Amino acid sequence: MAVFPWHSRNRNYKAEFASCRLEAVPLEFGDYHPLKPITVTESKTKKVSRKGSTSSTSSSSSSSVVDPLSSVLDGTDPLSMFAASADPAALAATTVILLAMDNSRKKRDRDDNSIVGSDFEPWASKRGEILARYTTTEKLSINLFMGSEKGKAGTAVSAMSEKVRTRLEELDDFEEGSQKELLNLTQQDYVNRIEELNQSLKDAWASDQKVKALKIVIQCSKLLSDTSVIQFYPSKFVLITDILDTFGKLVYERIFSMCMDNRSVLPDHFSPENVNDTAKETCLNWFFKIASIRELIPRFYVEASILKCNKFLSKTGISECLPRLTCMVRGIGDPLVSVYARAYLCRVGMEVAPHLKESLNKNFFDFLLTFKQIHGDTVQNQLVLQGVELPSYLPLYSPAMDWIFQCISYHAPEKREVNTVLADVIKHMTPDRAFEDSYPQLQSIIKKVIAHFHDFSVLFSVEKFLPFLDMFQKESVRVEVCKCIMEVFIKHQQEPTKDPVILNALLHVCKTMHDSVNALTLEDEKRMLAYLINGFIKMVSFGRDFEQQLSFYVEARSMFCNLEPVLVQLIHSVNRLAMETRKVMKGNHSRKTAAFVRACVAYCFITIPSLVGIFSRLNLYLHSGQVALANQCLSQADAFFKAAISLVPEVPKMINIDGKMRPSESFLLEFLCNFFSTLLIVPDHPEHGVLFLVRELLNVIQDYTWEDNSDEKIRIYTCVLHLLSAMSQETYLYHVDKVDSNDSLYGGDSKFLAENNKLCETVMAQILEHLKTLAKDEALKRQSSLGLSFFNSILAHGDLRNNRLNQLSVNLWHLAQRHGCADTRTMVKTLEYIKKRSKHPDMGHLTELALRLPLQTRT
Repeated sequence: MAVFPWHSRNRNYKAEFASCRLEAVPLEFGDYHPLKPITVTESKTKKVSRKGSTSSTSSSSSSSVVDPLSSVLDGTDPLSMFAASADPAALAATTVILLAMDNSRKKRDRDDNSIVGSDFEPWASKRGEILARYTTTEKLSINLFMGSEKGKAGTAVSAMSEKVRTRLEELDDFEEGSQKELLNLTQQDYVNRIEELNQSLKDAWASDQKVKALKIVIQCSKLLSDTSVIQFYPSKFVLITDILDTFGKLVYERIFSMCMDNRSVLPDHFSPENVNDTAKETCLNWFFKIASIRELIPRFYVEASILKCNKFLSKTGISECLPRLTCMVRGIGDPLVSVYARAYLCRVGMEVAPHLKESLNKNFFDFLLTFKQIHGDTVQNQLVLQGVELPSYLPLYSPAMDWIFQCISYHAPEKREVNTVLADVIKHMTPDRAFEDSYPQLQSIIKKVIAHFHDFSVLFSVEKFLPFLDMFQKESVRVEVCKCIMEVFIKHQQEPTKDPVILNALLHVCKTMHDSVNALTLEDEKRMLAYLINGFIKMVSFGRDFEQQLSFYVEARSMFCNLEPVLVQLIHSVNRLAMETRKVMKGNHSRKTAAFVRACVAYCFITIPSLVGIFSRLNLYLHSGQVALANQCLSQADAFFKAAISLVPEVPKMINIDGKMRPSESFLLEFLCNFFSTLLIVPDHPEHGVLFLVRELLNVIQDYTWEDNSDEKIRIYTCVLHLLSAMSQETYLYHVDKVDSNDSLYGGDSKFLAENNKLCETVMAQILEHLKTLAKDEALKRQSSLGLSFFNSILAHGDLRNNRLNQLSVNLWHLAQRHGCADTRTMVKTLEYIKKRSKHPDMGHLTELALRLPLQTRT
């Protein structure tokens, strides 16, 4: 093909912007607006006759918003129709009663829910996890004392004393009756049997067999003293306490219902004075029945299940019962059974009186005192008998301890109590490195503390918190704890911080995570650690103390050098710091701020080469160069751009994207297009000649080894042609404030334009040569697509009043349609666009061009 000269079209960007802007239609106040509700105006007209005058017309109008949902009903509401047909007096009476009952229920629910907030994780959320985690394949058994049937077929006794005596005899008979043992049950059979007992409890209660219901609860509670299959004990606890919860709720609702009638409803926060004597007597009767239970464990659990009923008897009933029940647990010899009893007491205590922290703390400290029993002969012999190792036994304590500590830490009075707890744990765990056998429990404690201490300045000022962290000597566990801390910090830290207590502590935590990275660390783990560390870095701000901020980034770079995403974040942070400095100075740097932004630029220039990812380096060189240019650091900007150009030859053919190898050319094309947009405003260096950066980049593109069947090189050359056309304009499309671009430096100098056109001709020759080779290779579809693309580039940027360029465009049009490879719709749209543009001022020459562009059919 012949060599074609290039002539750029002169552009008036302001006029082009104006012609492309949408037409503005003025709207007066009150005119139609699409977001304004539809209003319908109804006018009524009537004639009014006056004496001695002709008839006149008066009109009235009303406006209303049309509701499309109600309009379908034609003004009738089916629910209102039923209400309207009812007797008004009966309806009013019924409404009063229903509202009273409903309000009472809502008040009770609101009272129950307001005791602990939504930030307290409920027991129900832990139930499924415990059942799924603590399972067994061993056979289970249930020992039930079913009682004899004597005296149950007798006639009803009318006297109250006889009734009470009969019920007491039934209870005695129940405890002394015959034993029924269900053996060789699978875990699922056991669960099914417990669920049957739960249903039997509900059925007995519904049929007014209160004594039978109590019998079921007592016998189920006795099962919690059995540790014959010790691995299943946490799940057994969950199943049995479900029955206890059901029983406690039934008793409470029964007594509460006795306090209500059609005339009175208990107030929101009722006091014992509001409870009638019948309800109080019934409540006392239940406590007396439970007190007669001979065995400790069922007596404790059943009384704890109806702890809430103390509200009917005395204002101080709950506060008096909790310490007594806490002392009762001391009588349970098995440490595993006792810790779950304490967990249940803490659970019901939190439901009715979460402010009574003393009993919660007492339960925790009592457990610590009994923890040494684990190493005693009784427990050790039991473990040997069941073939359970100590590392498998200790995790059985986790659910109970997890719950107890959650209760203790919830809205703890600042940090004193938590500090005391942590100190006591350290005291008991440090001797003989006992903490090495209790990492899950210690992790649970940490999670509960950080879940309720969202103010990290308070958390890290807890004296024993960091010493507590030091007990996690095993690296994997230590890293997991650090990750938990950082996740909570990122989630709950709302404002940037410069608190030295937080910074020093979290730098230590992040350093621990970073130092765990080695050659065997998975990429997903690296990404997670980098995400957490970056979250911390983003939340550090020293305000207007930019130098201190930069010092922090320097320290962070030295600490986190093995995680590339963290280094990338640091570079972006430093670039943002430089731009914030520019914003504060409004672009007019003083000597001090100019030196500071140069320090920021130097930080980035030094850090980028340490990155491994080739495109990370390329994009950061470009971004940092743009920041340097915006801060009038011209020589530093040139250095960044030169570094990016020298790096292009190192781009491999294939790159790893999310674990998959993909061709890199499309990513390189995207980067170079962004680079060209920046090069438009970069002024030439006085010692390096005209367009020296563009020339260097073209040489690199020419020498780069492209794929054989790739057209990316030609697409890049097309973008270069666009860049050079923009550079030949008298005034550039955009500028950087206080930086003189080449349009200001050269001022349309003829030598500059000649050099520019020469480069354009070289690029055009490369494009045309490539199109010619596609004809040889019979890649006709690619040739058609590239031909049309080049045609559009000439149409947009070339001066088609030049005959040779005009002829080239016609040739490309024919080339695009040759062999029937062009999309007819695209060609039609393009031709319509040319005809439309030909009507603009100074575009009349396009009319003749349109006549020379025929449309070919695929016949």
